[in-house]
Amino acid sequence: MFEQLGLIGCGLMGGSFALALKRAGLVRRVVGYSKSPSTTERARQLGVIDIEAPSALLAVSGADLVLLAVPVAATETTLKAIRHLLNPDMLVIDVGSTKRDVVDAARRTLKGGVGIFVPCHPITGREVAGVEHADAELYAGKQVILTPIERTLTGKIDQATALWRALGCRVASMSPESHDAAFAAVSHLPHLIAFALMNGITGQPQGDEYLSLAGPGFRDFSRIAASDPQVWRDVLIANREELTRQTRLFQDALAELEQLISAGQTDALERLIHRASHARAHWRVAPGAK
Repeated sequence: MFEQLGLIGCGLMGGSFALALKRAGLVRRVVGYSKSPSTTERARQLGVIDIEAPSALLAVSGADLVLLAVPVAATETTLKAIRHLLNPDMLVIDVGSTKRDVVDAARRTLKGGVGIFVPCHPITGREVAGVEHADAELYAGKQVILTPIERTLTGKIDQATALWRALGCRVASMSPESHDAAFAAVSHLPHLIAFALMNGITGQPQGDEYLSLAGPGFRDFSRIAASDPQVWRDVLIANREELTRQTRLFQDALAELEQLISAGQTDALERLIHRASHARAHWRVAPGAK
């Protein structure tokens, strides 16, 4: 049981975390802050938070658990704003989709106090943003990746692990570098492709007409293109090195298919399609993953 959650960022991810904690009986009080006062006020009206804080610093005052639910690019600024009230009795976690940049920001900002910070990435989310969409079920059954560093305190890792498990999550651990390499391939690149696909179609004179003819397959494929622009702007920039490596591999694979189509090489084309089809048919998503 935590006495107080200091919630910085009262949107979908932060709001859902607060609701999940409350429902599980894991926190007595939630003090929240968002950059937009109207968001913080709305969070209180919806019962997501109990008290509105006028600043990030005051949100963590008296907290024993702090969650950073801000765009990854805002991590360093946020940590600078709250570091003077952080203490060894607190557990500080985040929900950012990239980890190497978040860890680097924590090292620079918290210095000797970085041990209380446990970087986390819950593998969940929605294409809608805002506290109005906060849902206590958002994290249930999902996987959470912890990316501790050498200075992260073992006791804090254990505490974070127990917390996420109490919310019904499966917890795994890996290095920040391995995390960013993996998610560049299976999350960040697919989002980039979806954004490019939609822009490519809508940029054509007949784009709206083409979209009106699209069916369920297109809907499923393009779903993630509706994701929050600010969040994904920051994610793509933050993981640009690994993402660039993945885009080049994708371009090579696309060029190979393009060349076979242009040359009319049906047998070779079918073999590549079969390889992809077989891999997808035999892939099993982790239970609870989204």
